[in-house]
Amino acid sequence: MGEMVEVKRPDGKICPAYLVEPKAGAAAPGFVMIQEWWGLNDQIKGMAERLAGEGYRVLVPDLYRGEKATTPDEAGALMGALDFADAGKQDVRGCVQHLKKTSAKVAVGGFCLGGAVTVIAAVHVPEADAAVCFYGIPPATVADPSQVKAPFQGHFANVDDWCTPAAVDGLEAALARSGASFEIHRYQAQHAFMNEARPDVHDAGSAALAWQRAKDFLDRTLR
Repeated sequence: MGEMVEVKRPDGKICPAYLVEPKAGAAAPGFVMIQEWWGLNDQIKGMAERLAGEGYRVLVPDLYRGEKATTPDEAGALMGALDFADAGKQDVRGCVQHLKKTSAKVAVGGFCLGGAVTVIAAVHVPEADAAVCFYGIPPATVADPSQVKAPFQGHFANVDDWCTPAAVDGLEAALARSGASFEIHRYQAQHAFMNEARPDVHDAGSAALAWQRAKDFLDRTLR
């Protein structure tokens, strides 16, 4: 189980975050995990605990500052009110800097809304050593993927009306111009296929394959 901690952002403000330490302790590599549009709920905490079980220090910034959604309407309202650029450049960067006090390398990654913020962080957080994005793409005006510097891995669903296959093609083309090493994986599944709390869209096979690919990528880039 993890604990809530207070993280100092680059601008000096405080971001609450959920920290899970692995058995290896404070010297282990770090991962800043970014929530879906539901907020810092039990499902994302469970994902953090799962990754900590693989030997990573995991810190999940509470982008909604304690608010959580249980319906798509509530989630849409919370996501609509979120300043994505601030979340990436301040909350996530502060969390990366927090972990880097003792971890030599730290990656960022997230799901849905968190996937979009991952791309923002990959462009605007110079301390990030790698990025893992699950089905999220921000507007190019907020973050241009051709400016990504660190190794990048993306996981996308072929049945997704937000991160459509065409939008993923655009992301891939931009990453190809970045000069960074990157890999894009596509799954015959629906948006949010990693979320086991959503039986309507969860795809166990795709989720297991994506998790293994992400673990292998983190082992290569952080260890």
